[in-house]
Amino acid sequence: MNKPALAVELQPLLQGSVRVNESMALHTTWRIGGPADLFVDPVGREDIRQAVEFARSKELPITVIGNGSNLLVKDGGIRGMVIKVGRGLAYITVDGTLIRAGAGLTLPELAAAARRAGLGGFEFAAGIPGSLGGALVMNAGAINGCTADVLQSAVVLDHQNRFITLPKEEFGFAYRTSNLQKTGTICVETCWQGIPRDPAVIEQETREYLSRRKALQPQGFPNVGSIFKNPPGDSAGRLIEAAGGKGLKVGGAEVSHKHANWILNVGNATARDVLTLIEQVKRRVMDRFGILLHLEVRVLGED
Repeated sequence: MNKPALAVELQPLLQGSVRVNESMALHTTWRIGGPADLFVDPVGREDIRQAVEFARSKELPITVIGNGSNLLVKDGGIRGMVIKVGRGLAYITVDGTLIRAGAGLTLPELAAAARRAGLGGFEFAAGIPGSLGGALVMNAGAINGCTADVLQSAVVLDHQNRFITLPKEEFGFAYRTSNLQKTGTICVETCWQGIPRDPAVIEQETREYLSRRKALQPQGFPNVGSIFKNPPGDSAGRLIEAAGGKGLKVGGAEVSHKHANWILNVGNATARDVLTLIEQVKRRVMDRFGILLHLEVRVLGED
């Protein structure tokens, strides 16, 4: 693949930028990841359509990311084209109890706009650093709510490279998952249904929630939040702690002493460090409890 030549050919078709061998460590909250062959930072949905059409014409694999807050990119990086749905699609409008927002907006930005408009239901989103597009892919949530609770519909780019609007029932939401993980369609815009509430009450509840969250969760090192899904009726963090997993360390990756379901990048961790540590944790929990933990984090790329 002649990456520079492909970038030169693609750039005139886009308002946004195309970069070659872009370090994915710059685009994940873990600050880990090898290079992407071609990295597209689109401005608007038409850029995404053009980039996808170009990639297909060149038979390039396509990887779509959001804010990188639930992502581990392997050390060999990602082949083909990476499209980041980010600040170029971060608009928001409020109309009555409906909120329309680009898929590159973040969940805390959505929660703040809802609060200002006196719309409740988004309090859970205040402490989650992901993008709205990523939130749909993962059905992102917290103890007090999730994406599926307040989403009404979304605009996606389908396999025919058309923008279509789908109601939330089409996304097959379940615990920390949706069928967007399998269909490969790309979310470009979201529509949310709020519930009228007193902004002062929302602000007070949000402040208390974020304070509790900060007290319970590790601070100060790059991370992606929870690593494993909670097994039915139990907590992954409790299982890992009971199995002696707290403080386990491989290279620059360490299981947090504060919350056992978090792995921190405490010093130039590689993806290999993290993956080795994940396997150690899974083995400990399996040996102690006979329970297989499943990843909440998406793993992309190659070694």
